[in-house]
Amino acid sequence: MAAPGDGLFDTRLGSTLGPAAGSSPPLPCSRVKQRAANRGLAGVPLLAVNLPRSTKRLLMLLCDAVALPVALGTAIVLRSGGTDVLARFGEAFLWISLCGIASLSLFGLYRTVTRFIGVRAVGRIVAAITLSAIAFGLLEGVGRSWHVRYSAIAIYWAFAMLFVAGSRAAVQYLCLFVLRTGARKRIAIYGAGEAGARLSRFLVGGSDFEVVAFVDDHPSLHGSQINGTAVCPPEDLAALVVTRRIDRVLLAMPSVSRRRRGEVLSDLERLGVHVQSLPDLADIISGKARIDDLRDVDVADLLGRDPVPPNPELIASCIRNKNVLVTGAGGSIGSELCRQIVRVGPKRLVLCELSELALYNVERELREELAGEQRPVELVPLLGDAGDRRRMIEVLRTYSVQTVYHAAAYKHVPIVEHNIIQGVQNNVVCTWNAAEAALDGGVETFVLVSTDKAVNPPNVMGASKRLAELVLQGMQERSDTTRFCMVRFGNVLGSSGSVVPLFREQIQRGGPVTVTHPQVVRYFMTIPEAAQLVIQAGSMATGGDVFVLDMGQPVRIDDLARRMINLMGLTVRDTAHPDGDIEIRYTGLRAAEKLFEELLIGDNVGGTEHSMILRAMEKRLTWSRMRAILETLTGAIESLDCRHVLAILQEAVAEYQPGNEIHDHVWASRSEAFSDADGKVTNLAAHRRHIEGGVSTRGRHRSTEEAGPPQS
Repeated sequence: MAAPGDGLFDTRLGSTLGPAAGSSPPLPCSRVKQRAANRGLAGVPLLAVNLPRSTKRLLMLLCDAVALPVALGTAIVLRSGGTDVLARFGEAFLWISLCGIASLSLFGLYRTVTRFIGVRAVGRIVAAITLSAIAFGLLEGVGRSWHVRYSAIAIYWAFAMLFVAGSRAAVQYLCLFVLRTGARKRIAIYGAGEAGARLSRFLVGGSDFEVVAFVDDHPSLHGSQINGTAVCPPEDLAALVVTRRIDRVLLAMPSVSRRRRGEVLSDLERLGVHVQSLPDLADIISGKARIDDLRDVDVADLLGRDPVPPNPELIASCIRNKNVLVTGAGGSIGSELCRQIVRVGPKRLVLCELSELALYNVERELREELAGEQRPVELVPLLGDAGDRRRMIEVLRTYSVQTVYHAAAYKHVPIVEHNIIQGVQNNVVCTWNAAEAALDGGVETFVLVSTDKAVNPPNVMGASKRLAELVLQGMQERSDTTRFCMVRFGNVLGSSGSVVPLFREQIQRGGPVTVTHPQVVRYFMTIPEAAQLVIQAGSMATGGDVFVLDMGQPVRIDDLARRMINLMGLTVRDTAHPDGDIEIRYTGLRAAEKLFEELLIGDNVGGTEHSMILRAMEKRLTWSRMRAILETLTGAIESLDCRHVLAILQEAVAEYQPGNEIHDHVWASRSEAFSDADGKVTNLAAHRRHIEGGVSTRGRHRSTEEAGPPQS
């Protein structure tokens, strides 16, 4: 069986790089023996490598037991000028063997996995041989009559170093080069700095990958060598891919800007090789990642935009030494808000989440981070619905919450379109209830996480988020103590429902990659950057503000899919390239989906203290008008009347233009169920009144507060 430790390379890089094409998996002992038998004498080294660890240690010890006396004998012969004197040094040979083996054992040389021996082990060999020579010299000086001259002991030291270090180097060479089976991936490392050199040294210890070239932008490095591999200029890389049969390019540039990485990736796309990268330098320094944690290219690098450094005063204003609550704390944005909040140093962070699993995961992660950095932050994980007004009032008062980040929402356009009642209930009514609770609880700042889909929405999700914005603006009329604001931004990379993980999964399966429309365009931002800007925007709120994040240039989803395919070393299969690897299949726009997203209603926008945050001045509704809309809306929701809900949304959100068809699954199924045999649809109004009557009857058995949202 394989010796413990021989799998070091596989456990550290196997999960990130994956096995090389054609590489063999570890073999059971019986199969190794069979292969060795089939190969005759050539199979002896293969059997030796797969011996048990104890047996290999014994073999190494026996080799040293022979090599050390040979080294001493060679030294004596060189010093005396003949071999006839060796017969009287038999006892000396025994003692030098014992001194040497004891010294090598003391320095752990028999515990070292020879296959991965490095510079530190060489230092231990020097120390062990030196100790053995000194010990032998002391024995000679305290009464042993071997008459071995000290000059011969010095010569022994040199030969022992050569024999001991050389034997281990030979075994390492045997393991790393002679016994490798199958084709190895040929790799170029882009970046000849410290990170690239360390990565190269690491890859030498494995059997699946071979570094054949370094590439670097700095002319001073061109022509030099790192670990025996030449450094080439970037313009030579295309030719190197062909001449040296390079399969993969590893980006070892953890400290360069995202803009520069984006430029490099643009140059690498056309080469048809798989591109992977090292983690960010900040993650390596903080211990979150290792230098060898290679990963597929971060799609954020494709955007080629560097995040603007945060303003420390804006980050700390609503958080430091304060009690903070985050709703939807287990979601993509909510969990990232929590991560960044605990780093600022709040007095207390309350995690409000409906999903038990999501709450467990985010709490565990935050507690591990707090324990590692010993921050005195009180974490309070609470299960519950952020739209439960009584529960929220109790929580806000109990924990004296000063800042609320309301990230709980339904945000997937097709799902909300097919579940109209639940979508509007969660995005509008729950936001209203949470805001009313914030007023009653004396919260200082209430920040709503909104979306660019709230601008000129053709769908229920966007219209419900726009109505939630209007609710908070209307409520600002009633408050002199609580500041309500909302932060509007586009898609975030890697969030739940994002196209990026979907595309990566589809590419790994071999395709097809599904894109709704060749011309569909979206804005993108990384989750950490979005959360950071949400926190800073909330600190600039004066009351009723709509903040819009600068999302940079929009991205065509079709281009994004093609770039991801190319950077994984594959090609797109289409009519022009019928032999390509991955097909892109266009599925058509989904219900109520837009080709283009917008961030502003109109063009009345102003700047703020932060270059990436704008303040939009848009039409508002008075609170009296908004209250009437909300009362009507809650009635329509309780009646399960999708058509009425959509009509109210259209009345409140002037930009919302729904289609003629209602896509709600239950509504559509109910309509079909009440069609008669001739295809004529029965009068659904009577059926709906029957349902409403049932709801009203049940409502008489509930308290006033339970029957609907409390009136303020």
